[in-house]
Amino acid sequence: MATKIKLDNTDLEVARINLGGNVFGWTLDEEKSFEILDAFVDAGFNFIDTADIYSHWAHGGTGGQSENIIGKWLKARNNRDKIVIATKVGGASGTHGADTTKQHILKTVDESLQRLQTDYIDLYYTHFDDEKTPVEETLSAYDEIVKAGKVRYIAASNVSPKRLVESFEASEKNNFVKYVALQPHYNLLERTNYETEYLPLVEKYGLTVFPYWSLAAGFLSGKYRSEADLRKSVRGGGVAKYLNEKGFAVLNALDKISAKHNTTQATVALAWLLAQPRIGAPIASATSQSQLATLFAATELNLDAEDLTLLNEASK
Repeated sequence: MATKIKLDNTDLEVARINLGGNVFGWTLDEEKSFEILDAFVDAGFNFIDTADIYSHWAHGGTGGQSENIIGKWLKARNNRDKIVIATKVGGASGTHGADTTKQHILKTVDESLQRLQTDYIDLYYTHFDDEKTPVEETLSAYDEIVKAGKVRYIAASNVSPKRLVESFEASEKNNFVKYVALQPHYNLLERTNYETEYLPLVEKYGLTVFPYWSLAAGFLSGKYRSEADLRKSVRGGGVAKYLNEKGFAVLNALDKISAKHNTTQATVALAWLLAQPRIGAPIASATSQSQLATLFAATELNLDAEDLTLLNEASK
């Protein structure tokens, strides 16, 4: 059974892999999504991440496909009380820009609840801050929906360090709910911004961290090693920027360590994240049982000091 951790300042307990729901209704149809969700939960994991706008890029319009599939699955399996659901608000879709106004949040949370076929969301993120709505307005909306029982806790994803600090100050001053978690872009190839700008705030405010793009859009799985490899999948174009000296140095380190532990490069990359301070559960999506097995293995892999030094040096 997967080990669970408790998020500080909450009563939420989650296993240490957060299943990314961006593929549900995009590269996975409903039937295949159900298979992945079933296998994830059967292995003792309980934490699912989605957003109101997934997957508008594949369908035009506003998104909602991922939440719809998760909602149907929760209803079919009758397991809502065993699952921790995170979804997000504020991101741009095919029909609107980033929007963290009170009006948008109050409308959108009800739409997410309807699609998810539930009366509460465990963790509700500011997906993308519109950077113009006063943080007090955004937080007053969150305070209202938490008091109404629609949301249990709030979290932040793409919010600037400055606005994050302002948000905590506004919550403190107005006695509003506070963010309990951060979902940053963080992995072996994207360390600088998070470690310099966000980590001090994470420690100051006691946030639990759930990194997105934990495998750098698949690059850290080792399947993209040349320009020709980029054509292997729909996400290939997104990793072209990592085909450089640093990218190859990190892959080289992952190759060595995965051979030593008889595991995969992706498992090692996730285990590195799990060994970093305040990381709760890396977010990763899976479209097959073998990819799921890779994710699960990361929670069992203990990297030694030598492994961590090798990865830190290659990726700094």
